[in-house]
Amino acid sequence: MSDTTRDAVRLRWPAVSARRLERSALAAPSPHLDPAAIVGALCGAHAQVLSAAELSIGMRGEGLTRSVVRKALWDEAGLIKMYGPRGTVHLLPAADLPMWVGALSALPSSPSPFTKDVRMTPEQTEEVVAAIGAALRDAELTIDELSEAVIAATGPWAGDLVMPAFQGMWPRWRQAITLASHRGQLCFGPNRGRKVTYTHPQHLTGGQVTEGTAALARLVERYLHAYGPATPQHFARWLNVSPRWATELFDSLGGALQRVDLEGTEAYVNAGDTGAPIEPPRGVRLLPYFDAYVVACQPRDRLYPGAMANRALTPSGQAGNYPVLLVDGVVSGVWHQRRSGRRLAVTVEPSTELTAAQRAELDEQVERLAFVLEGTAELTIGTVSVGPHA
Repeated sequence: MSDTTRDAVRLRWPAVSARRLERSALAAPSPHLDPAAIVGALCGAHAQVLSAAELSIGMRGEGLTRSVVRKALWDEAGLIKMYGPRGTVHLLPAADLPMWVGALSALPSSPSPFTKDVRMTPEQTEEVVAAIGAALRDAELTIDELSEAVIAATGPWAGDLVMPAFQGMWPRWRQAITLASHRGQLCFGPNRGRKVTYTHPQHLTGGQVTEGTAALARLVERYLHAYGPATPQHFARWLNVSPRWATELFDSLGGALQRVDLEGTEAYVNAGDTGAPIEPPRGVRLLPYFDAYVVACQPRDRLYPGAMANRALTPSGQAGNYPVLLVDGVVSGVWHQRRSGRRLAVTVEPSTELTAAQRAELDEQVERLAFVLEGTAELTIGTVSVGPHA
C-alpha cells in the first residue's frame, strides 16, 4: 500500500455498494426522475435490445412504462439512441449529447480488427464519415438507402462487399458507422416498419460539441459519481480503452479527483465526494440484460461473489449477458422471461433460498416488471442454481 493510500479516506464495500445503489436509483425507485434523468444518472442505458433499456429505466422510476420511454426517445427528443460506450448501442440523454460527442470523439482509436485488404485508409474513413453526415441531414434512411448515398458520394470502393457479417458480407464503408456516431454524424431514427433507420442528431446539439479535454473530464466526473470509487483500469474497461491511456487521463485531472482506500485498494472519487449511506444495502431487484449497473460496477468479485461469477459472467468475465437477481447489493441469481402477447412468464433462479420478506419483494419486482412492459406476469422460482451456464 502506498503512503498516499495509507493516509486516504477509507471506505468499506457495504457502504460503497449502498452508495452506488442509491445513485443508480436502485436503493428505491425515484418518483422524481424522468427517463432522461435516469439515463443520465446511469451514464447511458445499453439498448442493443430496446426492451432491456426500457426495463433498466422503468424499474428505477415511478409510472415509467415502455411507452413512456419510447415517447421520450422518439417523440419528445429527451433521449437519443446511438453508438455509445464500447461502441455498443445506448440510450443517452439528448441534453448530454455535446458532452458525449466531445468525449467519444476524443477517445484514442482502436486497432482495426480487419485485414489490410478490408480496412479503409484514414483518408477514406474521413470521406465516409463526411458522406454519412451529409446523407443523413434532414433525412431518415434505412441502411440500404444510406449505403447507396455513401457509395455515390465516395466511390465504388466503399461498396466492396468485404466485411464479414451475420449472414453474408457488408460493404467496406460500414466499418466507419460507429465512428460516425461518435463524431455526432449519425443516430438512430424511428423504425420504418421492421426496418431500422438512421438520421442526423443536429437538431439535438444545435451544432454545439464540448471540447474533447473538457468533455472527458466531465465524463470521468459522471462515471465516478455513479460508480466510484473506481480505478483508471475500471474506467478503461467500461469505455474499452487502454488502461495506460485511462491512467494518463486520471493523472491529468489532478485535484479534481481524490484518492481513497477501498479495503486496501487505491481508487478514486470526485474530490470531496467521500460520503456514503450509513446502512448497508438492502432489497431485491431484477436487472435486465446489460444493465448499466452490473456492466460498470467494479470490482467484479464483489458484485458477483463466489460461484455467481461462473453462473452470471461469461468465461472472459464480461457482465450483462444474463439478467440478474440482485439481493442486498450483490448478484444472487439469474432470471429470464418469455412473452406471449401481454402475458409474461418470469422464472427466477436464486443462488440461495429466499426469505419470506425477500420473496415478497421479488413478487413486487415482478409486478413492476409487468407494469413497465405493459403486460401481466406469472412468477416461477426455478431450481436454486450456482453452476455455470450450459
